[in-house]
Amino acid sequence: MRIRLYIIFMVMVFLIPLTFYPSLVNAEIIIETGDIDEYVTNYLKRNGLPGASIVIVKDGKLVYEKGYGHDSEGKPLTENSLMRIASVSKSFTAFSVLQLVDVGKINLDDSIVKHLTELTMDDSRLEEVTIRHLLSHTSGIPNPVIVPKADTLKERIGSLHDWKLQRNPGEEFAYSNANYWILARLVEVISGMEFPDYLDEKIFSPLGMNDTLSTDNSTDPVQGLTQGYVTAYGSAFPWSELEQMFSGSGGIITTASDIGKWLSMHTNEGENRYGEKLLSKSLLEESYSPQPGSEKYGFGWYLSSPHIKPSRISHSGSLTTAQSQQDIVPSSGYAVAVMLNSFTTTIQHAYEISSGIIQLTEGQIPEIKASRPQIIDLSLGFITLIYLILGIKGIIRSKKWSNRYRHYPTWRYCLRLMPQIISVFIIGWLFLIVPNLQGNSSTMKDVFGIWPAAMIFLIVVFLIGVIVTVMRVLSRNEK
Repeated sequence: MRIRLYIIFMVMVFLIPLTFYPSLVNAEIIIETGDIDEYVTNYLKRNGLPGASIVIVKDGKLVYEKGYGHDSEGKPLTENSLMRIASVSKSFTAFSVLQLVDVGKINLDDSIVKHLTELTMDDSRLEEVTIRHLLSHTSGIPNPVIVPKADTLKERIGSLHDWKLQRNPGEEFAYSNANYWILARLVEVISGMEFPDYLDEKIFSPLGMNDTLSTDNSTDPVQGLTQGYVTAYGSAFPWSELEQMFSGSGGIITTASDIGKWLSMHTNEGENRYGEKLLSKSLLEESYSPQPGSEKYGFGWYLSSPHIKPSRISHSGSLTTAQSQQDIVPSSGYAVAVMLNSFTTTIQHAYEISSGIIQLTEGQIPEIKASRPQIIDLSLGFITLIYLILGIKGIIRSKKWSNRYRHYPTWRYCLRLMPQIISVFIIGWLFLIVPNLQGNSSTMKDVFGIWPAAMIFLIVVFLIGVIVTVMRVLSRNEK
């Protein structure tokens, strides 16, 4: 009896580890929400950011969603706070076009002018531009910073009549918001619906994204959407969004909770929570795939570089008061979205936060580095202060400087003033002329908000240049 018990015991000793070993090896990494909270909170604090909202899903299921910090009214941000997602909107625009492909109303390789006859440009190569080219940013259509004001997609498309392509269609990748204005207008023409209505009926409602909407212009009033921020010197300041027509390219406003439903569908083979398929698997996979002439962009999605581990399918977005990032990690089934109610010129904070969360899902510990934007801004602030001190010294010594060169002929005297005159001309052109080119709706305030620390430096240079030039000219004319 003892021998039999001993044999049974020994068999159990050997079999139990074998039984449990595979499950230990294949055990999924358990994400501690406390680690996520600590990481995001510390990142926001170190970088002086006012707030963020995040969502994490896996294989079509919600894992975690939360808001951090506050909005411009001082209210806490939550997973249900409305946020701008800027160019992340392009993924939705591409999805809507692919839905029309899915039902046979258009083909990817159709010429765009076949369906959108109102689109004209001062370039015969436009006839060669296909829907695929527009989706993958290989159309050759430029992406100018300064464009005429427009209130609707139709009006915007009409303003492209004198444009020329920068390269041959299909030749190479070149990001352009205009590609997605055209695609959004295509959706309107083919579906017979306004673009925001199409998104609501065919994407938002089926996914249960009940708080999400698309706007044509950045100035369209949206109940519950608060002002965003710009950052400078490690702090954030409430700021008005630059006025622009961005339907199709950046007009969606959503919440972390809603964007989680969008990412859940993408990590569930195109099906919503009710098992309804919004897009065929083949077209969904096509949107994540490199296209001819574009190795790093599919249809509304960027494909990560080989050195990025784990590889991911992504899109980022930036406006003058907001940043956003969405990432899908095919190897793990995780997807992450991060939305910020602030904008920083010198770094994509939303991308950095999302990358840190992805590291946590991989069982790694993300490193929160020193705030690069704060270091850059403070360095600029120091340079600004030094320039101001030297400028004041130059103003005080204007008469002495003028006396030294008084004997110069006028043309040579003016030549000595050229450094100040050139700086005044260039900076004045940036602040006073550029915002008004081609009927652009931007203002001097909008230009300032793009990078406050740099703009303060330029303003100091401008003012010192004007005062020094005037003082030296007046001093020369004194008898």
